[in-house]
Amino acid sequence: MVDDEAEHEGVLLSGEGNVAVRIKVEREARGWSTTTLSERLNEAGYEMNPSAVWRIENGKRRINLDEAIGFAEVFGLSLRNLVGPPRLAAKARAMELIDAAVDAYRATQRANVDFTRARDALDTYLADHPEIREEAEVMVSNAIAREATNHLVDTHGSPPGGEPDART
Repeated sequence: MVDDEAEHEGVLLSGEGNVAVRIKVEREARGWSTTTLSERLNEAGYEMNPSAVWRIENGKRRINLDEAIGFAEVFGLSLRNLVGPPRLAAKARAMELIDAAVDAYRATQRANVDFTRARDALDTYLADHPEIREEAEVMVSNAIAREATNHLVDTHGSPPGGEPDART
């Protein structure tokens, strides 16, 4: 038979299933008994007896939101970390980096929407003012090329044999 931790290792469980596994993992990592955890929850204002802790850990009892908040508080974890996949969430730094990557992706999506709207507005304006279209397109192209160059220089440095800072 496979033990609980190995059975759930690397599996994206439901939030409630994640919490049950995480509670047991966090409790055992601290060397606490279910009684000790129950006492700490009670001290923090979250009434729970040792039997309820055991039943939650073993999937015999559901956990409500207030209780999940209590466990997170007692363990010093964010609620998001507590409900994450046990193998990943136990590595707090991994969760921080995952959150940062997702936040950065969301920011790029917002920036893409903003760029599309700005470009559409410019195109609409230039459709009504064809006499300045060519000059405006050159300005946009040059400005974007300059920004791309600046980004490359900031990210990778100046090209070998090139000027120390090719930005204008």
